Amino acid sequence: MFEKLFAEIIIPLALPKNYTWSVPDTLQDKVQVGVRVEVVLGKNKKYAGIVKAIHSSAPEAYDTKDIINVLDDAPIVNAEQLKLWEWIARYYMCSEGEVMAAALPAHFKLSSETILVYNEEFGEDFQALDHDEYLVAEALLLRKELKITEVQQILETNHIYPVVKRLIEKRVCTVWEALKETFTPKKVSFVKLSPVYRNEESLSKLLNEDPKLQRAEKQLELLLSYLHLEQTEGIVRKSDLLKKSNASDAQLKGLVQKGILTVEKQVIDRIQYLAEDINVDTDLTQAQNDAYEQLLSNFAIKDVCLLHGVTASGKTLLYIKLIEQYIREGKQVLYLLPEIALTSQVIRRLQKHFGGHIGIYHSKFSQNERVEIWKKIKQGKLKVVVGARSALFLPFNNIGLIVVDEEHDSSYKQQDPAPRYNARDSAIFLAGLFNAKVLLGSATPSVESYYNGQQGKYGLVSLLERFGGVEMPVIQIVDTKKIAQPDHEKVIITPALEEAMHLSLTNQKQIILFQNRRGYNPYQICQQCGWIPKCKHCDVSLTFHKITHKLHCHYCGTVYAPIHECSACGSHHFLKRSFGTEKIEEHLATLFPDAKIARMDVDSVRGKSAHDQLIFQFENKEIDILVGTQMVVKGLDFENVNLVGILDADSLLTFVDFRVNERAFQLMEQVSGRAGRRDGKGLVLVQVAQVHHPVLQFVQSHQYLAFYDFEMQMRNAFGYPPFSRVINITFKHKQKEIVDKAANLMARALHPLFGKYIIGPSAPVVSRIRNQYLMEMMVKIPRDARLLNECKHLIQQQVAMIHQEKELKSVVIIPDVDKY
Repeated sequence: MFEKLFAEIIIPLALPKNYTWSVPDTLQDKVQVGVRVEVVLGKNKKYAGIVKAIHSSAPEAYDTKDIINVLDDAPIVNAEQLKLWEWIARYYMCSEGEVMAAALPAHFKLSSETILVYNEEFGEDFQALDHDEYLVAEALLLRKELKITEVQQILETNHIYPVVKRLIEKRVCTVWEALKETFTPKKVSFVKLSPVYRNEESLSKLLNEDPKLQRAEKQLELLLSYLHLEQTEGIVRKSDLLKKSNASDAQLKGLVQKGILTVEKQVIDRIQYLAEDINVDTDLTQAQNDAYEQLLSNFAIKDVCLLHGVTASGKTLLYIKLIEQYIREGKQVLYLLPEIALTSQVIRRLQKHFGGHIGIYHSKFSQNERVEIWKKIKQGKLKVVVGARSALFLPFNNIGLIVVDEEHDSSYKQQDPAPRYNARDSAIFLAGLFNAKVLLGSATPSVESYYNGQQGKYGLVSLLERFGGVEMPVIQIVDTKKIAQPDHEKVIITPALEEAMHLSLTNQKQIILFQNRRGYNPYQICQQCGWIPKCKHCDVSLTFHKITHKLHCHYCGTVYAPIHECSACGSHHFLKRSFGTEKIEEHLATLFPDAKIARMDVDSVRGKSAHDQLIFQFENKEIDILVGTQMVVKGLDFENVNLVGILDADSLLTFVDFRVNERAFQLMEQVSGRAGRRDGKGLVLVQVAQVHHPVLQFVQSHQYLAFYDFEMQMRNAFGYPPFSRVINITFKHKQKEIVDKAANLMARALHPLFGKYIIGPSAPVVSRIRNQYLMEMMVKIPRDARLLNECKHLIQQQVAMIHQEKELKSVVIIPDVDKY
């Protein structure tokens, strides 16, 4: 007799807590922590959930249902991953189901597919059915079961649900849900020579004396092609053989029937890997070697170390030296990058040293490719994984080091949907589960990380000279107020920048231009009355994209036809204000007709390898001028760039955000660091109207520490991080008065305990997105874990209470911890 067991199971839904299901006796030897199981929630909705825990305590509040099936022979998620999911859910105020949905490749999250099952009791009399119902019923009579996709094919339309509903109501069929596995291994047909002809004598006899083969000239040619491919390639794919020999399937089949060749399908990797190798022969400079020794000393006593290395100081070489050490110890290494755009350069450098030990993981990979990488990491076949923030969720089993490159970057923070986690901070928790080390690297560290370094919580190592003693770039401020423009339009390229660009091109050097706005014109304005075209669904101006000749909303994605008449006064005269990367590209083509110009932004760089191709072209000097958004800022290394232009620094200095100075300094310092990385003859021109802004002085002198001291005074005075923890709460609803009511209820509930820490509630700068009105409030809590947890608990209680009120039930409430 089996002891009655129960399983706590995570399913990919935003549930306040995990549900428990009972384990049938027949499945007790198969149910393990970390495997997927098939369960029913509600009446008949099926889910593939992950077993988090197995115990013998039945829940008191409800009767459990049985687990239907076990979907895996072995766990696909390990204990450390489950602990990471639990911590992320708890700290970032979301559910473990939401973390699961973000963590697992889509093919592990089985889809629930509706199947119609014929009701035998209905009989075969279909006279009462209409034409569409009759077609489906007849197919059901013959097949007994039909998938929804098959019903769509029968009716030749996607609008099938009214028909299905009527068939169910008339009891022609019933419905059930089936979970289907969507991952399929990639199989390729390989051709091999029959063992009979593997020795030289029998093969020679076949080629020279076999009469049947001599008469089949095309088959003989195909066989000779096979022998050539086998000698040069080692293995012969069927597709390669047919292509080389210009033969048909039938001719190959003839050789198979004669017993000369065999064809068999084999499972192969979708991603091709290099041979495994370790080849680290790079010499460090004295400054790098000193920094490396300091890193090792810090790791002896600290689990986390911050490497503050100026741009082009060679931080990556230190990462490589550390990675070598951990690979040789048999450990796994996770190398996190903020942007996919960075991976191609980093991967090429790492593969040069570590070959096939390197794996890549990010959102541009197909779901099948992600499953394959997942399995290789779980089996320990990949030692180093390079990826964006989602790589944090991979099933490492022996991790020794996590490198978080460009640790300051805001891309490490997931914005929407939940879990709204910060991959840098989550990486530190993950490393703790393995007793691993974390190396944070940046030329412009986040204020919080540098503060932790100064306070002794992290180790702190500085590398303040460029590789090879190269000088930092010269930064010149260009005052745009002094340059007259028609209609008060913003200047795109100032005369000073244009002259510098001509000189660079003459010297066969490359140029990077940075503008943090995409599109052609960020907005247009009626010359007569000042009316600005806005999105119907969002309180935001529309951006004109010349390539589509449409107005685009960058918040909801709605596209509008160009507007030629003012909706307010009827005027036909519009002024186009500001400029985006698309307009810059066009303007450059006029100024420099002989230059090769390319644009790097989310509109121009699409597809799995688009980033890599563009960066590769720029590295190979096939592009003279690269204009782009933040993508061109982050950590890219181009040896031939000697000029960088920041075209509109004012747009970086005017955000409504307590981090505005930090982000502006980081962006400008990072983009300036792309210039003069080999010869020290870099020049950066910053076009700006606010020439006396204090941040510009720090950028101009490359003084991170002076900026840090300045910023810390401001943060301390107003109680912002690192002196506090920030929880931002956003309220959304299609009716403004309801969203206002919900936000004010929350504020009143929090006020008795946290009143002095609350800012708001108030409408944000963009107060309506996708027809949803927004309200926000911020809670700044002193760095006290008990107080922070109390506040989180109270917020979650209040969310539940607000949703108890009928009119507020549909208000979306989003707590976001450490949002900024």
